Amino acid sequence: MDPALIGTRLASAAIGPLLRKLLAGDGPGAGLPGGARKVRLSALVSFRGEKRTLTEKDVRRLAATLVERAATGPGEPPFPADETEAVADALASRLLALGDLDMDDVQAVRLGHQALAQRLRAAAPPPDGLATASVLFLDAVTEAACRHILEFFTQRSTFVARTLVEQSRGQAELGTKLDRLTDRIAHPDVRDADFERRYLAHLAKKHGRLTIYGIDLHHSPDEWPLDMAYLSLEATGPDPAGSDPHWHEAWYARRDPDSPHGSAVRTAGGPVRADLALARHPRILLRGLAGSGKTTLVQWLTVSAATSRQAEGMAYLHGRIPFVLPLRALTRHGERLPAAEHFLSAAGCPLTAPDGWVDRVLTAGRGLVLVDGIDEIPEAERGRARGWLRDLLAAYGDGNRWLVTSRPSAVGDDWLARDGFTELTLSPMTRTEVATFVRRWHQAAGPDAAPYEQPLLDALRTTEHVAQLATNPLMCGLICALHRDRRGYLPRGRKALYEAALSMLLARRDRERDMGTPYGIALDEAPQIQLIQRLAYWLTLNGRTQMDRDHARSIVQEAVPAVPDASAHDPEKVFTHLLHRSGLLREPTADTVDFVHRTFQDYLAAKALVDHWDIGVLVSHAADDQWEDVIRMAVGHARPRECAEILRELLAAADANPQDRSRQLRVLLLAASALDHATEVPPEVRAEVLARTAEIIPPRTPDEARELARVGRLVLDLLPGPEGLSDEEARMVVTTATHITVDAAIPYLARFADHSSLEVRSQLVWGWGRFEAKPYTEAIVARVDPTDLHYSVADDERAREVLRLTPLPDRLEILHQVSDEQTAALLARCKPRVLHLERTAVRPDLSALSSLTRVERLSLDLPDEARWRLADLPTRGPLESLAFSSWPVDGLAELAHCGSLDQLVLWDADLTAEGWQQLAALPRVPMLCIDSVDLDTCLDDIRLPGVDHLVLQTINALPSLDRIVRSFPALRGLTLFPGVEGTLEVSALAALPHLTELQVTGLTLTGAEHLPATLRIRA
Repeated sequence: MDPALIGTRLASAAIGPLLRKLLAGDGPGAGLPGGARKVRLSALVSFRGEKRTLTEKDVRRLAATLVERAATGPGEPPFPADETEAVADALASRLLALGDLDMDDVQAVRLGHQALAQRLRAAAPPPDGLATASVLFLDAVTEAACRHILEFFTQRSTFVARTLVEQSRGQAELGTKLDRLTDRIAHPDVRDADFERRYLAHLAKKHGRLTIYGIDLHHSPDEWPLDMAYLSLEATGPDPAGSDPHWHEAWYARRDPDSPHGSAVRTAGGPVRADLALARHPRILLRGLAGSGKTTLVQWLTVSAATSRQAEGMAYLHGRIPFVLPLRALTRHGERLPAAEHFLSAAGCPLTAPDGWVDRVLTAGRGLVLVDGIDEIPEAERGRARGWLRDLLAAYGDGNRWLVTSRPSAVGDDWLARDGFTELTLSPMTRTEVATFVRRWHQAAGPDAAPYEQPLLDALRTTEHVAQLATNPLMCGLICALHRDRRGYLPRGRKALYEAALSMLLARRDRERDMGTPYGIALDEAPQIQLIQRLAYWLTLNGRTQMDRDHARSIVQEAVPAVPDASAHDPEKVFTHLLHRSGLLREPTADTVDFVHRTFQDYLAAKALVDHWDIGVLVSHAADDQWEDVIRMAVGHARPRECAEILRELLAAADANPQDRSRQLRVLLLAASALDHATEVPPEVRAEVLARTAEIIPPRTPDEARELARVGRLVLDLLPGPEGLSDEEARMVVTTATHITVDAAIPYLARFADHSSLEVRSQLVWGWGRFEAKPYTEAIVARVDPTDLHYSVADDERAREVLRLTPLPDRLEILHQVSDEQTAALLARCKPRVLHLERTAVRPDLSALSSLTRVERLSLDLPDEARWRLADLPTRGPLESLAFSSWPVDGLAELAHCGSLDQLVLWDADLTAEGWQQLAALPRVPMLCIDSVDLDTCLDDIRLPGVDHLVLQTINALPSLDRIVRSFPALRGLTLFPGVEGTLEVSALAALPHLTELQVTGLTLTGAEHLPATLRIRA
């Protein structure tokens, strides 16, 4: 008989009551008051437990009845008739096994009828000797019986309640197990967040302190907190005019193409806080001289991003993950520069990141990539470094912030320009910054240093050679340390300063403080210098700033026998002493050695070269920027005859390639600057060097002017004028002098104060921020004709000087260092017609602007996250041009009332779809200036018929002309300032019926023959 037919017969209403007899009586609820124990099957069957109503004999009788009823009916019998009793006995055994199963009713229901039948078959004796048909019948009837039994279980009043309890317990248990599993195998997001906390804490600890030179190691720490030590550095940016005094024009694209600033593109322009520059420019190449604070800035940015307590203006780094990549360490063995996934290991980070973490951070645009020291790898490797950087930018350029540092002449101008990098240069410290540094140094040095603070400040104001040296944090730190160490005495000249510093670090500090001989070595200054300069020589000769520890040890050990005072000691101990007690060497990692600063390496390498008289090596590297300080210091180390030979060889090297003007200029200036380091120079050699220098004065370009200024104060005696100079020549010599920040430059610049040229007068006022405010104001600014002149106000001191001027200027740039109180005073008194205002607060105070009644051109430089209102601006006055980069919270509706508005400048405004809708709602915007990348967020249905002239600044890619045609149907003029070279197909512009003017800079145009003849093209 078919098993399905058997199941149908057993499912009849007559079979149900039979099977129900197998189950004991029901009880209320879920049974929780009884200890919440599970209800076993043995307690639910009627032939076991306290509620027994059937005996084993009764169960066998019930099984016989089931077999009989299943077998009755029409059709073929399901099994042989002579096996009826055996089949009934086997079924009874299986039903009785129900009371022996180790489970409860909830578990049984969860198994299902087929699995429960399988358990019963396994628990009962096997049906030996039965025919195949009988076994099949027995299995079918067992499954059918289990189906009814489970149905009875689910109908019990306690079952539902107990099932809910079991489900709740099971879910709780499952949740606990999942939590444990999550702890073992965390989701990438969880693991990333946990690792980032550890990584940022590691960076904050590693980079959160600076060395303080000259501190008594016996009584005070030799490091101080970065937040106490860090001095806000200033940086300036290059521009078409060198140090462009008309930086403000970069905010505006003039409609007149013949205007001298009609093609200006926004650059970094005037001085900015270096640590805030990345808030404006996502990619920066930062140049700075040795000791100017490049690496300290990298530390400051790293710690600012890694800690929750951020200094003023640094909130833009919140959520950024820093990757500090010192190239000197990454390439010390000539290795390939690392791919992103190897950033941490290559930089010596001991932590192991989750797989793919760096990629996820950079792909999300959360990275802060700090590449320190392009100049610290050999020149031949810098092209490879640029290729490596470009590969990273191609993969992760969007969203991340990038900083690359270098000495000024290590790479050429625009070295990374086509990759969208803004170039900035760290400025020399001003007098005010030097004074601030000195006060902080003495505060960190402790109470014993306090008596020396004011005398040093006085010396910096009155002693010219000291002030000339104190132009960067490194030199300021050395001067502070030496002044305290020598109880108020300072040496004269750079060479003497380094000699005194070496004496302090190598010998006097430990000896005078009874430090003893912790390594069993007592060496005087001279033998230590002889040994350490071998390391400096090898590093410089090989273009490195780091070397393997084992290699450094071998160099010292090989040299020890040749140095009498050291030869009596164990070479290994000598090396350990130099490494840990000299104060000149350090171990950045467990297996590397370098100098505490590159300047000490250069000084000692120069001494070694002169000792070996490797003049050919010196001269062959005359055009190598890594060797400039080495050559200058070599002249300082040389005796008179040696000095004369070096200088003559430098002049010969300059003449060797007259067609290479840049190299010739660099070598001549190097020879001129080396004069200032020489202790004695034959008069005829000095005269020859000065005569050759006069051939390049006055400079012919802004680059030459800045290069010339690097020679220093000596150049002031060579600069001519103003008599006999053209306006352009006058501008070039003034540019040079404003970059030589010594007091002696002020009398020279004052000779140009009555000059009529706007370019010359603008350069004079631009240089104001690089000198002490009051003397420069009285000698120059107060005398300059203010007509059409823009005044850059860098701080409160200069703001007060502006208020003393007669007449008061009406074109102002007010930088972020000027307080809100002084800003309000300036605006109230000057009532400017042209104003650029820079603020760093998230909620800037712009209340003073609403009262301006004459302002015609207004530019606001605010943080991206700034909360400000357009209603606070004087939009109902004569305002003609408005520029801002941070979107107002009240939108642009207020501009609809500004009938005089002629141009709206939105560089770096990051236009969103909503911003485009607000622009489209304005009835009239004669000229709109935006970044071309903002076109990507302009929806297809946006139309701006009120825009007559569109000015686009591009960085990485050329704009889509089809989108321009679609969104600006009434366009009359289009100006493109691309940041990339290439070819632009312009035939699509033929669809603009009103276009009469196209201005393009630096691009090759194709398809212009398809444009109307009436279209004026300026390329």
